[in-house]
Amino acid sequence: MSKFMTRKIRPYKLLHPERKEYMHRLVYESDDTCLQQLRMNRTAFVKLCRMLEIDGKLKASRYLQIDEQVAICLHVLAHHVKNRVVKFQFRRSGETVSKHFNNVVNAVIRLERKLFKKPEPISETSTDERWKWFKGCLGAIDGTHISVHVSEKDIPRYRNRKGEITTNVLAACTPDMQFIYVLPGWEGSVVDGRILRSAMLRENWLQVSKGNYYLVDAGYTNGEGFLAPFRGQRYHLNTWLNGHRPEKAEEYFNMKHSAARNVIERCFGVLKKRWAILRSPSFYPIWTQNKIILACCLLHNFIRKEMPYEFVDDEIVDTNTDENDPDLGEEKYYVFIIVVFDSGMASQPPSARGPGKNKRKWNDIEDEKLVEAMVDILNSGSHFKSDNGFKPGFFGAVETRLAVSLPNSGIKAKPHIESRIKTLKSDWSAVHDMMSWNNTSGFG
Repeated sequence: MSKFMTRKIRPYKLLHPERKEYMHRLVYESDDTCLQQLRMNRTAFVKLCRMLEIDGKLKASRYLQIDEQVAICLHVLAHHVKNRVVKFQFRRSGETVSKHFNNVVNAVIRLERKLFKKPEPISETSTDERWKWFKGCLGAIDGTHISVHVSEKDIPRYRNRKGEITTNVLAACTPDMQFIYVLPGWEGSVVDGRILRSAMLRENWLQVSKGNYYLVDAGYTNGEGFLAPFRGQRYHLNTWLNGHRPEKAEEYFNMKHSAARNVIERCFGVLKKRWAILRSPSFYPIWTQNKIILACCLLHNFIRKEMPYEFVDDEIVDTNTDENDPDLGEEKYYVFIIVVFDSGMASQPPSARGPGKNKRKWNDIEDEKLVEAMVDILNSGSHFKSDNGFKPGFFGAVETRLAVSLPNSGIKAKPHIESRIKTLKSDWSAVHDMMSWNNTSGFG
């Protein structure tokens, strides 16, 4: 008989010192280990346990203290390990691990009134380079997709435009990267605007005090309480790299808008880097996955508040620095942005904006010159026409013709000409079809 077979099995009660030793090494031995394994230092961990016990109504069981329950939960969230792995590491049964993991998640959610940040508008005296342009702004809003596992019959509803199975999470955050509001649970196929409308109509709705607003991207409607960028203009920060400079006030506004609104993207980046369970689908039921997402956001706020330095921040590439802002003589653009707010344009839909509004309005003369330019180019023997539309370079050729017939109009191939041709095609397609039926259907 082998040595292994003859070895005596230790009584179960002798494993308790090993549990204590493991908890000591995991949590209490050093801040570095606690930070790497549980995403917070020892001081923050002890304070979280106290808050969960007093305000979250988390109870210690006969064999499992609160600190071990919290450590199990944080370890699962931080590393996305399966139940059987945690069962082996903490020397607990799978049922115990599952039960107390859910208990801690529920206790964290009970702290939402304490952990969600109360929004504060940007003051008139703000000197922050990113936010001083947006007086009265409460923060930024956007959505993010998080991969989930759902039942087979629900897969079509959760498939997003990229073909991935995700839930669409709406969140609002402050300039210091703390969450104000989080709404998880919507299917990945749902657009951001619909989720925002739902957030405004729910019992615990997203509140926007009168006179204040959030920054949103072009995927949302520009209206009261929500300020979107100018459409049809350069917007994203990477378009201003390598010495590119805004050519007009609308582009400068978009650059400043993007620099400030980028805080929500960085917030999502830090959130997913900290909690690995949000980076890949977990096998919990969908309602549990939604609670996990909310709990991770609340824990993110707790860590931001309790720890002045976060090691995951070193891993986030922040392209939103002042070095990317060209020296443009800010005064004239600052006046432009102030005029935007003083005239109430921030609370108007794009169709109601005045000169420089998001969508370019074409007049009859411009439409006539556009059609003439297109006909002249196609009749000149050029090979821009294909069976399915126009070949590359056609819009550029039209832009060149319009620069002669309509000097100083500022009409560009993209997005102006391309967008207008699509509109004309949509408006006149019925007439074209009727004319083409004339020879076969007798229509005259």
